[in-house]
Amino acid sequence: MRFMIIVKATDESEAETSPAPDEALLVEMADYHERLAKAGVLLDGSGLTPSSQGWRIRYNGEQRTVIDGPFAETKELIAGYTLIQVKSREEAMEWARRFPNPAGAGKPAEIEVRPLYELEDFGPSEAVERFRDLGMGGEPAR
Repeated sequence: MRFMIIVKATDESEAETSPAPDEALLVEMADYHERLAKAGVLLDGSGLTPSSQGWRIRYNGEQRTVIDGPFAETKELIAGYTLIQVKSREEAMEWARRFPNPAGAGKPAEIEVRPLYELEDFGPSEAVERFRDLGMGGEPAR
């Protein structure tokens, strides 16, 4: 089972001009991700630049509109993620409980954990097989 640990953005992360707020937090995050890697559950992880450097695509039927950041609702933004593969929801929860405070010690912050769909969650179809051939859905490419 794959789970994404989503780090919610804060006003500070949206205002950042450098990748990490301080060295102590960077060390704590590196230690945590090294433990994930040693346990064989780390698939990927990274911080995201502030929304001022991104954009959204809004769909209205066949029309697409580009909307440049920054985006106003900080509480709805993502500042980073860690992707893990574990055997159960309970194991994912244990790893999530150990996640360092992404805003730094003593500051308010929030992470969200969500399972990813696996190809087995969908019924058999030609489209599912195409995704499987691409190595998506947690499976190696064929």
